Amino acid sequence: MTASAIAGELHLPLFTIRLEGLITKFMGETAAKLKLVFDAIRQTRAVYLFDEFDALGAHRTQTNDVGEIRRVLNSFLQLLENDDSDSLIVAATNYPQMLDRALFRRFDDVIEYFLPDTDLAEEILKRRLAPFETLEVDWEQILPEVDGLSAAELVRAADEAAKQAVLGGSKHIKSEALVSAVHERKAACR
Repeated sequence: MTASAIAGELHLPLFTIRLEGLITKFMGETAAKLKLVFDAIRQTRAVYLFDEFDALGAHRTQTNDVGEIRRVLNSFLQLLENDDSDSLIVAATNYPQMLDRALFRRFDDVIEYFLPDTDLAEEILKRRLAPFETLEVDWEQILPEVDGLSAAELVRAADEAAKQAVLGGSKHIKSEALVSAVHERKAACR
């Protein structure tokens, strides 16, 4: 969501690099694909998101990893260090403790997100549902249920409740639909 917001504010396209399509079992092929990505970064000004970055950026000292992924990380560090493009490179992970410390020196900023408290959760839901009628929503019923959900999961829950309203031909958000969507997101996070 952050990369999307940045791209929108800068009026740049957003490209997501899918690591499952980048990492291969053949020695040297992943680094070659990574170089192609950085060639594109140089040629096309945009925001480039490396999502689930821990798959690529894990500590080089981990003993349970193969040497090839360490070489790929070294290649990434070199490509990042030598990047002089006008593009913006964003890497995201849910496991920052797994990342190699050298990565933190290569990025200009590190932004940590924490789970929203109840007040912020309510604000996120209300803003996302702003185009809909929410006067009948029982926030006292819903807010105790949102504990443990990230801002992204709250947005997805709001979107699900909105979808149910649209499919039902209404602009009114029902408490039951929002509670159900919150429970669905909680189940998905387990």
